[in-house]
Amino acid sequence: KQLQKLEARVRELENELEVEQKRCAEAIKGVHKYERRVKELIYQTEEDRKNNLRLQDLVDKLQMKVKTYKRQSEEAEEQAIVHLSKFRKVQHELEESEERTDIAESQVNKLRAKSRDFASKKVLEGE
Repeated sequence: KQLQKLEARVRELENELEVEQKRCAEAIKGVHKYERRVKELIYQTEEDRKNNLRLQDLVDKLQMKVKTYKRQSEEAEEQAIVHLSKFRKVQHELEESEERTDIAESQVNKLRAKSRDFASKKVLEGE
C-alpha cells in the first residue's frame, strides 16, 4: 500500500512537472515573442528617427527656399515701384510735351492765318 501511495505521488509529481514544463515552454515562447516585438519597435523607432531627421532637413531646406523667394519678391516689388515711378514721370513729361506741342501747333496755325491775311491784303493792295 505504501508503494501505491508513492507511485501515485510520483504520477502526481510527474503531472505537475509536465504542467510546469508546459507553462515554462509557454513563458519562453512569450519571452521570445516579446523580444521580437521589442526588436521590431527598436527598429521602427530608429527608422522613425531617421525619417524625422530627413524631414527636418527637408523642412530646413524649404524654409531657406521660402526666405529666398520672399527676398526675391521684396526685391521685385521694390523694382516694380521704381519702374512705376519712372513710368509715371515719363508719362507726365509726355503729357506736358503734348500740351506744349498743342500750344505750338495752335501758334503755328495762328501765324499761318495771319500770314494768309497779310498775303491777301497785299494782293488786294497790289490790284
